[in-house]
Amino acid sequence: MRIIDSLLKELDQETASTRKVLERVPEEHLKWKPHQKSMTLGQLALHIAIIPGAIAGLVSQEGLELPGFREDAQPATKAEILQALEGSHATAKESLGKLDDQKAMATWRLTRQGKELMAIPKIGVVRVILLNHLYHHRGQMTVYLRLLNIPLPAVYGSSADESAFGA
Repeated sequence: MRIIDSLLKELDQETASTRKVLERVPEEHLKWKPHQKSMTLGQLALHIAIIPGAIAGLVSQEGLELPGFREDAQPATKAEILQALEGSHATAKESLGKLDDQKAMATWRLTRQGKELMAIPKIGVVRVILLNHLYHHRGQMTVYLRLLNIPLPAVYGSSADESAFGA
């Protein structure tokens, strides 16, 4: 078994959980945000949807020079968000599936204005910048949904709104 294989399985499972959360996004609230400094619900949802494909694409490179801050796009529909998730997941599976153990352990560097901010194995990029980043923003999304009184899906067990075990 290659190093990447367990993370690919995790990505499949977490994409299914992410889909359950994103399916709850109310289209009429895509431009809503809980605070003036926050992303809109739609921006956050689209950001979550594209994380797997975007980050997996980074792993095919030797590193990344950070650009300045840019605002995430505002989707027009929930269908756009869900389509982005499906495409992103497929891109991630294809890209990460090419990582043999030697490539997975190769160093990847993050820089800003030529200054190195991070140097970690590519497999660490998958864990920290892809998966952990996804979990962080998905948790954020559940707070947005709760503030809008949207029932939350069962993800790692039952939620206050939905049983993980049926009934």
